[in-house]
Amino acid sequence: MKHLSSKFAVIALAGSIAAGFGAAVQAADNYPDKPIRVIVPFAPGGSTDIVARIVTQEMSKIMGQSMVVENKAGAGGAIGAQEAARAKPDGYTLSIATVSTMAVNKACRPDDLPYDPLKDFVPVTNFANVPNVIEVNPKFPAKNFKEFLKVLEENPGKYSYGSSGTCGVLHLFGEAFRQSTGADIVHVPYKGSGPAVTDAVGGQIEVLFDNLPSSMAQIQAGNLRPMAIAWHERLDSLKDVPTLAEEGYPELNQPAWYGLLAPAGTPQEILNKLHQVAAEALKQPHVIEALEKQGAQPSGNSPEEFGKEIKEQYDWAHDVVQKGGIKLQ
Repeated sequence: MKHLSSKFAVIALAGSIAAGFGAAVQAADNYPDKPIRVIVPFAPGGSTDIVARIVTQEMSKIMGQSMVVENKAGAGGAIGAQEAARAKPDGYTLSIATVSTMAVNKACRPDDLPYDPLKDFVPVTNFANVPNVIEVNPKFPAKNFKEFLKVLEENPGKYSYGSSGTCGVLHLFGEAFRQSTGADIVHVPYKGSGPAVTDAVGGQIEVLFDNLPSSMAQIQAGNLRPMAIAWHERLDSLKDVPTLAEEGYPELNQPAWYGLLAPAGTPQEILNKLHQVAAEALKQPHVIEALEKQGAQPSGNSPEEFGKEIKEQYDWAHDVVQKGGIKLQ
């Protein structure tokens, strides 16, 4: 009798699992049947927010369901990333990955980061790659990158550079620059790129390390002067601005990226649909045009390729932090 009851229990469990799997497949087939929340872990108006809104707006049209961007800024993106990591893995809460949230935060907070970038998320796709830029206030006494380095060399500790915050990716870009060039330049952290751009334009800081989208309008208006970009080639919109590889610093020639993540455990069918829709959105001419106006290049690569990009930047950030002895203050 005991044997029979155990047998029936196993059959019941198998039936329960099958029913659950069937429900998951059905849910994926109907996905999405309500609005999707997309957490952007930085403030409105920055590069992350700009790229996210351009792409998710088109994805909404393709799916016939709203993707609602929700900005959750703070702690270098950790607040928003933590909330996204803890979300139910049903495809209705997604988030935007940045080098800060997926690489830099862990390097700077190895013991107390409230999420694991490599375990708590699954990559969907890289939306876009974005050049990083080194720029100066127009009053800075240098017209090109070589003059820029010479001025810094001749005036150790005199000039300051702004970034989007301590232990943010742009701080690490600046620190990697210091490590490669030996420049003695003082870091001034801001609460996001927006305030840093404002102070660079106003002359409160002389130098800025930034993602190109949040600075492009000021560059085009002549309020900031780009010295060099981190990109694989010169941009058509900034033909006179060399890449850092051209200037002899290929190790600094790394772009930023902004991609789509889902919480770990999200059904594969939902991940496949999200990737398909994102890739289609990123092929639309008006989306490509909108991103390129911001200095961004559409990607739409595979989850595996995006995962590799994340791991590469994860390792890079660890090396820069270790070499520079950088810690959150």
